[in-house]
Amino acid sequence: MTPQLSLHEEVASALADGDPVVALESTILSHGLPPGRNLDVARRLEKVVRDGGAVPATIAVLDGVPLIGLTGEQLERVCAPGADLDKLSLRDIGPAVGLGRSGATTVASTAALAAAARIGMFATGGLGGVHQGAAQSWDVSADLGVLAKVPTTVVCSGVKSVLDIAATLELLETNSVPVLGYRTGEFPAFYLRSSGFEVPWRVDDAAQAAAVIAAHRAHADSGVLLANPIPEASEMDRELHDRLLAEGLELLKSQGVHGKEVTPVLLEHFHTASGGVSLDANEALVLSNAALATEVAVALAGNAA
Repeated sequence: MTPQLSLHEEVASALADGDPVVALESTILSHGLPPGRNLDVARRLEKVVRDGGAVPATIAVLDGVPLIGLTGEQLERVCAPGADLDKLSLRDIGPAVGLGRSGATTVASTAALAAAARIGMFATGGLGGVHQGAAQSWDVSADLGVLAKVPTTVVCSGVKSVLDIAATLELLETNSVPVLGYRTGEFPAFYLRSSGFEVPWRVDDAAQAAAVIAAHRAHADSGVLLANPIPEASEMDRELHDRLLAEGLELLKSQGVHGKEVTPVLLEHFHTASGGVSLDANEALVLSNAALATEVAVALAGNAA
C-alpha cells in the first residue's frame, strides 16, 4: 500500500476483513451534475452501496492527498458550488499530489487508485473511449489504457454515442479487457440501451459476473468491463437523443472543443437542451450501476470466504 493514499477508516476496516467495497468516482459529481443535485446523488450512491451490503469508497484528491473514501464534510466539499476542482485523469494525479492541488477523479484515475487500495469493483456512469477521427487526432481516452493495466472491474452503461464505439470495443479487445453485457447481448450507449454493437459475452446475474471476474483475475492482469444498460424506464427517447447529439457535435466543432473538455461540454448541452431529461437519465443509470456493482462485489466476497 502506497503511503500517499489515505483510506477512510471504514474502507480500511472493510478491506482488512475481506468485506466488499465499491469504488465511486468524483468527476461525475464535480463536473457532470449541477450543484445541489450532485450532493444528493453522491449521498444516494453511497446509500445504494451500503443498502446492498458493501462499503462505498468515493475517491478524490483534496489538498494533494488521494482519498479512498470521503467523510461527509469532504463529500460536501467536492460537490460545493464554486469548488473549482481540477479534473484529474491518471496522468494528473502526480502533479496534483506534488503541487498540493484538489481535484475530482475520472474513470482512469479512480480505477487506478482503487486498484492501488486493493479495491476491485468500481461503479460509474460511462466509460471513455476512442473519439471520432482518432486516426488523425489520436484522441483516445486514458480509461482504456488504464483498464489494460489494472485488475479493476468497471460497471458502467457503456460509452456515449458521440464516440467511435466500434473502435472502442476493438481497442478493449486489443488490451485483453473482457466486455460483459449484463442481461444483454448488445453494448449500451449511455442514454440508450443499445448502440447496435454486440458484446462478446453475456452474464445474467451477479453470480455469473462474479465467476467470470474471478476466473479472469486468475489468468490476466487487465480489468473487466461490465456493461449495464440504463434502466428501460429511464432510457432517453431516441429521436430526442439523436437531435441533441447532432447539435452537440456541431457545438464541439464550432467551439473547437477537444480532449478532456468534450464530455463536460456535451453533457452540459444535453442537460440544458433536454430540459432535464438527460439529468434524470444520468442519475438513473449511475444508481443502477452502483447497485449492480454492489451485488457483484458481495458475490465475489462470498466466493472468497
